[in-house]
Amino acid sequence: MPDVAVNNTKKHIEKLQELIKKYNYEYYVNNNSLIYDAEYDRLFAELKQLEAEHPELVTPDSPTQQVGVSTKQTAFARIEHTRPMLSLDNAFSNAEAQAFVKKIMEKLNYSKIPQLTGEPKIDGLAISIVYKNAKLDYAATRGDGSSGENITQNILTVQDIPQHLPAGFHGEIEVRGEAYITLSRFIELNKALLDNNEKPFANPRNAAAGSLRQLNPAITKERKLSFFAYSLFLSGTKSQSQSMEALKKLGFKIPKHNKIIKSINEVDEYYNTLLKVRAELDYEIDGLVYKVDDFSLQEKLGFVARAPRWAIARKFPAQEKLTQLLGVEFQVGRTGILTPVAKLKTVNVGGVNVSNATLHNMQEIKRKDIHINDYVFVRRAGDVIPEVIRPNLEKRNKVIDIAPPITCPVCGGNVVHENEASIRCIAAMECPAQLSASIIHFCSKAALDIDGLGDKLIETLVDKQMLTTVADIYSLTFEQLVSLPRMAEKSTNNILQAIERSKNTTFARFIYALGIKEVGRETAKTLSSKVNTIDELTKFKEEQLKLLPDIGPVVAKHIYAFFHSSKNLETINKLLEQGIHWPSYTSVDTSLQGKTFILTGVLEKFTREQATELLEEKGAKVSSSVSAKTNYVVAGKNPGSKFSKAQELGVKILTEAEFLQLIGMQDN
Repeated sequence: MPDVAVNNTKKHIEKLQELIKKYNYEYYVNNNSLIYDAEYDRLFAELKQLEAEHPELVTPDSPTQQVGVSTKQTAFARIEHTRPMLSLDNAFSNAEAQAFVKKIMEKLNYSKIPQLTGEPKIDGLAISIVYKNAKLDYAATRGDGSSGENITQNILTVQDIPQHLPAGFHGEIEVRGEAYITLSRFIELNKALLDNNEKPFANPRNAAAGSLRQLNPAITKERKLSFFAYSLFLSGTKSQSQSMEALKKLGFKIPKHNKIIKSINEVDEYYNTLLKVRAELDYEIDGLVYKVDDFSLQEKLGFVARAPRWAIARKFPAQEKLTQLLGVEFQVGRTGILTPVAKLKTVNVGGVNVSNATLHNMQEIKRKDIHINDYVFVRRAGDVIPEVIRPNLEKRNKVIDIAPPITCPVCGGNVVHENEASIRCIAAMECPAQLSASIIHFCSKAALDIDGLGDKLIETLVDKQMLTTVADIYSLTFEQLVSLPRMAEKSTNNILQAIERSKNTTFARFIYALGIKEVGRETAKTLSSKVNTIDELTKFKEEQLKLLPDIGPVVAKHIYAFFHSSKNLETINKLLEQGIHWPSYTSVDTSLQGKTFILTGVLEKFTREQATELLEEKGAKVSSSVSAKTNYVVAGKNPGSKFSKAQELGVKILTEAEFLQLIGMQDN
């Protein structure tokens, strides 16, 4: 019977070992959390307890005897650490934290607590950075504790990490710390991923790890990672607190909530203080770390298999609660993407009352199998954004499927299902949720080029309801604009002149200005080369659009949907009624083929770039210098030396009115 019990225990230990190895590999190598931290900690603690009770069953490859995972099978080169990068044992209660302190006192034969340091435990990726002769030489991940991945090129993109140390520091210096992503940046990153129909990161730690393991450092740089230093190997430093001061002098950031601890009571006080300020931080902490301050005492205490005896991590409780999903509303973002938001029975998560939580998109709802009336687990992702994690299937009863909307909940316009995940309102120029972004794009240099109507001014005009559609730009008055803050008479007149000038454009620019999803300048030129009016464009069928150069099935779907939205066509008609026009010719009009033009002076009806596009569409070439081979010089107000040069060479000089007549546009 005892043999049977031992055999069962052995099998259970082996099962736990394999399970935790699997979780470790996904977490450390693939930046993928298959299990929530609290559940992982529970399994690890169970394995550790069983192995303590049966030391004969402990194997060298057990997760309790190792740090992280091997780095041999990753895409990055392997770097041996100069000294091991160990993990930390965990405490899950104040009693366990105090037991750690008492055990230290016993081993040191102290009657009172040795001085400790308390530090927030940043939830990121542990990094070792080595400097040689004050210059950053290489950087590596923790890996399996003995060796890690060479991520030097990616670390060079992190602004918090100095590439050179101050003068006077020579030889080899090693700095260790945590690379992380701020919560505000994490929110921006996940929003961008979701807008591009990509899978969001599960948490800030995964985002930081995934960013540092990019093979292209440019991607890492875009992610805008941060870094806190927590360890320094430099001769002459005698304590952890002294090292932290030295790190600041070297130019590194350290957490502002570090603390010296001198009594048992302060151990608990520090934990409670950090727990309170946790929600105010712009970075995620999953606990705190107590360390013996004096390095000589650290050396006396030594290490166990995978962790130092002189430090321990005090973990925070899981930020996850159960509540009921009462309904779902869809919010419309600035790009038109509809995001499902769970309406919850109010529940307190991490000290904050939560009644709304993101469901990301329809694909995530389907993947997580979430329904209205389900009881769901909610957490504050990154301790900021409430998120529905999963349903409690045991409590499921009389649930209702979550149905995607068939019209935009803000403007009532058409929506398109771009794929399984993404639903988008296509009435971009009318929908209040998208209006500012649409107008900003419409006025941009590559579109209608309305100089002076910048982002902030547009947002102010929208907020004050002076702009309720894109077409309202052409109804703005002097009195409206000059009444706004920081708007003088001169700048107001300049804007009104730019608005009037923008009415003379090209069909390609107008198409681009409409902000059709995935229709850039080249695609707009392709469309304008086939037709010359909006009516002709609306007659294109989706299958015909697919056959055009550089227009595939996805873009064809966007174009077709846009020009079959009654709201979009209504806005376009308003714009045309305001006087926007372009030359009435098609791509077969090459009357100026091979002719060379020079533009000089200020044109009233066009910008220099617009005039260039008009000429190029008719087959002409626009040059930058006058020569005997120049056919025409178009002279606006205050022409420069090119005008004089043209007179000397006898080159034909056109006024703006003559230029308009030549390209087939009326001077109105």
